[in-house]
Amino acid sequence: MSDKEQQVSRRQFLNYTLMGVGGFLAATVATPMLGFAIDPILKVGGDENMVAVGDISEFGKEYKRVDFKLTIKDGWAEYDRVYSAWVRVLDNGEVQALSPVCTHLGCTVQWSPDEHPNQFYCPCHDGLYDENGINLPNTPPTAPLAVYQYEVREDGKLYLGQAISREELG
Repeated sequence: MSDKEQQVSRRQFLNYTLMGVGGFLAATVATPMLGFAIDPILKVGGDENMVAVGDISEFGKEYKRVDFKLTIKDGWAEYDRVYSAWVRVLDNGEVQALSPVCTHLGCTVQWSPDEHPNQFYCPCHDGLYDENGINLPNTPPTAPLAVYQYEVREDGKLYLGQAISREELG
């Protein structure tokens, strides 16, 4: 190629320079925005989703209501939320931790064996569940009570996590 063909015109030089500076500025602005957008996806959850609610020896065959706080991470927001659970330990050592939230309209169900033997009762619309949290036929609840994830650790403490609907459990 001759020298004349290798020379860059003023117009081409200005075009290359503006394209380079524009690309650099666009990358400078886009990189933090991209990092901000995907940061919650990259965070790994750990044991902070399980909270100690008491020593396993505190729970027997009769349901006991416990209140506990879980730290909720929702994208970029992090906050504490108070939950309740009805907890008992069966003869085989299995823990039943049921959510007190009625599946009909979200009212709070009560365990009162004197008034409703072996049943959970929802006072809002006379909803009934059996002692395992299964909704009884011909009552308003449309699904069983949700169950909490649980874990009994070596120190003898009972830990509860998020409530899961029984449909999700399979």
